[in-house]
Amino acid sequence: MLIGWRHIVVLLLAGVLGALLVAWSGLISVKASTGHWKITDIVLHWVMRSSVRTAAIGTTVPVFTEGMLPMAAGHFEAGCAICHGSPAGSRPDSVAKMLPPPPDLKDKIAAWSDAELFQIVQHGVRYTGMPAWPVAGREDEAWAMVAFLRRYPELDANGYRDLAGSLETEPTLEGVIETCNGCHAPERIKPRSLIPRLAGQSATYLEQALAAYADGTRPSGIMVVAIERLDGEDRRALARHFAAEPARLQGLASENAARGEALAVTGDPVRRIPACLSCHDKSEANPAFPRLSGQPASYLENQLRLFVGKNRGGGPFRHVMEKAVANLKEGDINALVAYFADRKAQ
Repeated sequence: MLIGWRHIVVLLLAGVLGALLVAWSGLISVKASTGHWKITDIVLHWVMRSSVRTAAIGTTVPVFTEGMLPMAAGHFEAGCAICHGSPAGSRPDSVAKMLPPPPDLKDKIAAWSDAELFQIVQHGVRYTGMPAWPVAGREDEAWAMVAFLRRYPELDANGYRDLAGSLETEPTLEGVIETCNGCHAPERIKPRSLIPRLAGQSATYLEQALAAYADGTRPSGIMVVAIERLDGEDRRALARHFAAEPARLQGLASENAARGEALAVTGDPVRRIPACLSCHDKSEANPAFPRLSGQPASYLENQLRLFVGKNRGGGPFRHVMEKAVANLKEGDINALVAYFADRKAQ
């Protein structure tokens, strides 16, 4: 008997209908208490690894810096340690009963390349409970987490605490301030940090920044997790607290600062670049504008790049800044960063 295309179509349809019947019957167990069959576990992990490997093809890996680590470590403690544990604390026993259980990262990270880790951090993994990065468009934050994960297997409890800051605090305003200081305390911010100095900013600017994080107009996966339990009054109290702290300078001198000063003071009318100091760091400045002087160089550089790429967002005046930086070139950014990072806060 010859098998024609009609027979093949009928067999395929019968197979599909049979699969639907089995699924409808309820015979396939979805109980997390019984676990997967071994073959199911093997196939799922094979599919996941193949998918991540293919997605990582062509990914450009940035240069990792020490400034990336504290920011990512703080986020890991707030959002990741609950499932994966950390060098400073184990995860709850209940988490180990998830299907599949979240892995101990110290034993798994070496098996993935930097580009593959980025795909997992940025996009998550379906059917595992591993979520995507809290907001889209902030690849710089996801790369910071990859840099931290690459360091993670080397960390002991003390090394982890040094990077992550405060691990357990009371659910009071004082406890929230202590948590914020785990990243933002002046003594924890180095010149190449990606974390901004809050001391010396106006309460108006800080409150508007926190509100922008909360409503999504300033996207940040790290900050949206950090403030998710705060209401408007909490945010106002935090803004007042940090605005009252004295500003401190910890910049880096650079020969490029002279060019940055020229751009900051006079701008470049020919290229339609306005003078930064016409809005920022003046005694009579709009309190909604941030003070730039003395901020970490890497933080300023990252924020300018986010504005240029239209990924920064922010408070009610964010569109003004997007227009102001539209014509900046690479050398302009480097020069402005060099100037403001070493400029004494006004």
